[in-house]
Amino acid sequence: MNADGCPGGYDFAALGALLSPRSVAIVGASGDPSRIGGRPIAAMLQAGYQGRILPVNPGRDEVQGLPCYATVADLPEAPDAGIVAVAARLAPQVVDELGKKGCKSVTLFSAGFAETGEDGAAAQEALLKIARGHGMRVLGPNTLGVYNEGIGYYGTFSSSLEMALPLPGPIGIASQSGAFGAHLSAMARARALGASVLVTTGNEADVTVADAIGWMAGADAVRVILAYQEGFRDGPKMLAALDAARAAGKPVFLLKSGRSALGSSAAASHTASLTGDDAVAEAVLAEHGVIRCADTEQMLDFAYAAQFGIYPAANSLGVITVSGGAGIIATDEAEAQHLPMPPMPEAAQAHLRELLPYGAPANPLDCTAQALNDLALFDAFTRSALKDGGYRSILCFLTYVAGGATLAPKLIAALKAIRADYPDRLLALCIIAGEDIVRAYEEAGFLVFSDPSRAVRALAAMGRVGDHLAAPAPIRPPLPEVTLPATTPDEAGAKRLLAEAGIHAAPEHVVRTPAEAAAAAKALGFPVVMKVVSADITHKSDIGGVVLNIDTPEAAEAAHAQILSAVAANAPEAKVEGLLVAKQLSGGTECLMGISRDPVFGPVVVFGLGGIFVEILKDVAIRPCPVSEAEAREMILSIGGAAILQGARGRPPADLEALAEMLSRLSAFALAAGPRLRAIDLNPVLALPEGAYALDAVIDIDPEADT
Repeated sequence: MNADGCPGGYDFAALGALLSPRSVAIVGASGDPSRIGGRPIAAMLQAGYQGRILPVNPGRDEVQGLPCYATVADLPEAPDAGIVAVAARLAPQVVDELGKKGCKSVTLFSAGFAETGEDGAAAQEALLKIARGHGMRVLGPNTLGVYNEGIGYYGTFSSSLEMALPLPGPIGIASQSGAFGAHLSAMARARALGASVLVTTGNEADVTVADAIGWMAGADAVRVILAYQEGFRDGPKMLAALDAARAAGKPVFLLKSGRSALGSSAAASHTASLTGDDAVAEAVLAEHGVIRCADTEQMLDFAYAAQFGIYPAANSLGVITVSGGAGIIATDEAEAQHLPMPPMPEAAQAHLRELLPYGAPANPLDCTAQALNDLALFDAFTRSALKDGGYRSILCFLTYVAGGATLAPKLIAALKAIRADYPDRLLALCIIAGEDIVRAYEEAGFLVFSDPSRAVRALAAMGRVGDHLAAPAPIRPPLPEVTLPATTPDEAGAKRLLAEAGIHAAPEHVVRTPAEAAAAAKALGFPVVMKVVSADITHKSDIGGVVLNIDTPEAAEAAHAQILSAVAANAPEAKVEGLLVAKQLSGGTECLMGISRDPVFGPVVVFGLGGIFVEILKDVAIRPCPVSEAEAREMILSIGGAAILQGARGRPPADLEALAEMLSRLSAFALAAGPRLRAIDLNPVLALPEGAYALDAVIDIDPEADT
């Protein structure tokens, strides 16, 4: 943290002049509220902006009832913020004039920069240089702008404002796309959600979504952060912003578009082919508390649920329902969301059966429609779920019956009493009702959904937020001293390097003659495996460079000749350093461990089972480096095939402690190695009942990367 307590040394609070200005100059101001230079002024006048509006236009003395100035130099004061609503060719001059006037920040509506190609990118860089020369922050160019409802500031030309201004409330929106950010804001308004801050970053010449998240983390008016991201440019800044949000107890719900493979290194690295950009982003963002959203509806559902600020760590769900079918639907979704639904205690079930013999009080607690004819039954079932079941979240499926004008007031009164007695629980209703009745249930402290599956997904997400906020700071493993060679080593060299970090391989020797091969095989004990040693050959078995099940000295000599002949025929340009003779281990489970370097977030560690689980099912776990042994164990047990390692169908269980230790040490090695390390493949790693050994190792080094 820096001196102001900002994670990673980033001063996110410095965006205050841009996002919460006391005065704003609009260059290119228009008297027409429907034009780009007129909409911000009209919206601020309508909202009662608390600061000073300073229109600039050489052709007018007055704009929308405000004094207008011919040039920036004529302004009576240095504005905190400048809005540039002029053609791209004029924007650099305007930015320079604002900077000379002492303006602290600028929002560039102007398009025609990096989004248009190389020439536009060069023009954007030149403009940014001008702004930085004056110490100004830049939003855009090609941005729809920003608003801050709390002070009535509307530095945006979004036409959505013509429908209605946003409602006050705890939600902040940061979006790389202007139109989509405004769409989210309009959707929030349509759902009566208060989105008080919107920042759209456009080309992100300077200010990014990460900056906006970081500022919102410190803004009192924002308690829930929504973000739309197309790609990440500055990984460390994004992670610092997310850590600031988590430190402030504010959830971040992210909708990220774009899924692609890493590309260049994928052909050389098996691990890299498993870790596309989106898979890495998923792992890294989850590590820092982000909740990914599948679509805008889900994002707004989560934001809606988060408004109460109840995030139940170690979440569990109790379902009270008047419909058996709805209970099954909720249960199915809870299982899909990994949200536990433990049964009610036997004594509590027995008591509820006494009250309602034909009910089903296990969980879901089916109280039948009779509970709405006799609200004492509904109260008993719900309170028992909260007290005896101890569920952190409750979903009551009451359908259209709860929307009736006769029942609703009585039910709301009962629910208010329950809410008062259990203020720390997350309580949701699934009902069909008119808008006024829905609002009354919400004012009683209950979330209201019309669909049980959507309700369960939202409750599960709030639990994940709670787990993130409650989690202790991770304990990072110590980093070893790592000195990489100048170029990519061969297998033997890779294993020697890893051995220095405590990552073990099977016993082995490098040999150069048939006689040495026979002697090494005899010393190691049969059977052995022999392989070509060459940094130029990654996939040795593909070219006949591997021989297995060698069980005599004579067979070792024959394998020596066979491998060299195959290499000469299939890879004649390869430089051969010798042959590797290794003890052939068996009886365990083959796994894959690897490292892939993401261009934004740095090294990530990958674990999965070998064979079809990796090649076809891509059943892997990914985490940013480094991971502790405890985190490594969680990774191992998180894959779909974890039961195989735990002794499924009579198999001996693998040594999970040894696997976790190796995975943790590999992750620490990768971080310590620095940016010259492109990838590592340990494939296979043999997990035995006692111990784990890397049977093959590839370390891919970038000789041109900065150290």
